[in-house]
Amino acid sequence: MKKGDRKILPIVRFAPSPTGALHLGGARVALFNYLYAKKLGGKFLIRIEDTDKQRSKKEFENQIISSLTWLNLKWDSEIFTQSKNKKKHSDAITSLLETNKAYKCFCSRAELEKFRATTNSYRYPNIWRKRSNSDIKDEEQRGTPFSVRLKTPQSGETTFKDHVYGDISVKNSEIDDFILARSDENQTPVYNLVVVVDDHSMAITHIIRGEDHISNTIKQILIYKALDWEIPEFVHLPMILGPNKERLSKRHGATGVQEYQKEGYQYEGLLNYLAFLGWNPGTDEEIMNLDALAKSFSFEGIQKKGAIFDIKKLNWFSSKHLSIQPSDSIIENIIKIDKKWALEYEKTYKLKVVDLLKERSHSLIDLIDKGAYFFSNNIIYDLNIKNKFWDKNSFQILNEYKNVICKLKKWEIISIQEISKDFMANMNLGFAKVMKPVRF
Repeated sequence: MKKGDRKILPIVRFAPSPTGALHLGGARVALFNYLYAKKLGGKFLIRIEDTDKQRSKKEFENQIISSLTWLNLKWDSEIFTQSKNKKKHSDAITSLLETNKAYKCFCSRAELEKFRATTNSYRYPNIWRKRSNSDIKDEEQRGTPFSVRLKTPQSGETTFKDHVYGDISVKNSEIDDFILARSDENQTPVYNLVVVVDDHSMAITHIIRGEDHISNTIKQILIYKALDWEIPEFVHLPMILGPNKERLSKRHGATGVQEYQKEGYQYEGLLNYLAFLGWNPGTDEEIMNLDALAKSFSFEGIQKKGAIFDIKKLNWFSSKHLSIQPSDSIIENIIKIDKKWALEYEKTYKLKVVDLLKERSHSLIDLIDKGAYFFSNNIIYDLNIKNKFWDKNSFQILNEYKNVICKLKKWEIISIQEISKDFMANMNLGFAKVMKPVRF
């Protein structure tokens, strides 16, 4: 991006509300912001949007920061806290009132509801847009509560270019004079106002967020124009959908990022999968670490269509990353989950177990579960699974297979494969008839 002859490095932000733990959709938004900043040598910032005091919780803020830290999405400056920017929110509203870009609206809730009932419309009818100063002073002297509304243009269009969805335009006649500050005792600024002020305060150049914010973007652009501030560029990401093509729910995997961490997923695999949810590098390469993703990232690779969450694909990405991770590192991470794991066994033995299992496991917990029989003689199994393939001949087949395989002089993969194939051929038995009972 260039402005004149000076190159402007991007400054982007991830702005979660601490009203819940970081979920997959939020993590992907953070990731795309991070990748764009790193691709161009810009800055990736974090803003905690905590002005909703009733729903904001410190525990959620801590969870969000902890999850971002685990994901290795390092931010480039001190975390910006929205509630600490209140004075600038208030100053912006005062400026808009003084420049006649906004006005005080003394309509009561009862008046508005009566109007809506009469007209069957929620559109504000500009009752106080052109009222005289004397009318306004009369209401102020009475102590009548008021909201602050923006004077939106009544003709023309508001247009912006989205880096994913292209040109988006709305007729100004369709936008009513929306509220900037509520009529409560604190004159609380609304979301669209504080977001604009915060992004301006942080010098944000590109706003990368979910497509559910497109309707907010039009209002925010009107606020930018009214304040005579430079408008950032906008990038709206397609939503992540469940297998039923509806918005992702907990039933389909909208679990908090911390849950995936607890289940033993490695952050590299999770990030790789999230990057490919709605984005493509334009090559056949799929298994990529964070640096490789940043080098390949571009807005052009983002697809407009909603991305379908697929736990099997996530497990595939996770498995691939686990398989290339050093076994020493895997053991260290397992111990972080379970300090007592294989405690009495030598490290050499544990390394051999991990070497065997890491290519067929999708997470550390999965690896622990699959490897339990290496460290215990107390084998637990599900009879329902056994009964699906076990029949009256299975015991005899296993005994004969055991007698053959125990004669091996070299206990190696190739030798085991060859003798197993010969056994099945000689006995005229299919693969499943022998190997399913053997694996069980």
